[in-house]
Amino acid sequence: MTRSLLPPAFVTLIALAVSTVIGLGWFWRTAEHLVAAIAAQRAVAAKQEKTRGWDFWTIEIDNLASELKDEKERLRKAMEQVDQRSARLSAEQGELDKLRAELERMRREIGERVIEINADEAKNLRALAQTYSALTPRAAVAILRELDDITIVKILSLMKPDVVSPIFEEMSRTPSGTGDGTLAKRAATLSEKLRLMKSNKPAAS
Repeated sequence: MTRSLLPPAFVTLIALAVSTVIGLGWFWRTAEHLVAAIAAQRAVAAKQEKTRGWDFWTIEIDNLASELKDEKERLRKAMEQVDQRSARLSAEQGELDKLRAELERMRREIGERVIEINADEAKNLRALAQTYSALTPRAAVAILRELDDITIVKILSLMKPDVVSPIFEEMSRTPSGTGDGTLAKRAATLSEKLRLMKSNKPAAS
């Protein structure tokens, strides 16, 4: 039997070194796969987390956009209601203006047609009525035709009917001086105004 050329301790040391190298190689190979697998898992998890965050952000944006759209629609309807009310108010204001103008026109017309003797002029008018009553109808017409209708009506209203009648008769025969006939038409106008004369005139003396 031949004797080993190497000492047992040296052989043991070599075997231990070879075993260590083989173990380290296997460890690094396994560790490399493990690191790659862990990195892949982390990448997938990060991607999923990013996707979940983006989905959450998209939902919030959609909700906000929907709320803004609803608010915009509400404001649009409110503006339409304001415009409709404004149009109605403008129309009603126009009707009120027309009614006010019509009432003012009627008031002026009534004021022009209805004649009233004021207290401060009653004394002078009564004196004129007495003076014209003493004149002949022709003389009275000659003077009255130069006065305005309102003054004539006030004076005639203070005269007795049996004095006014001859004056109107004389007016129906007196030329108007303008080439359009006699004063009969003016006498008719004066008669109508006398009819509308307010009843609270002073009593003729």
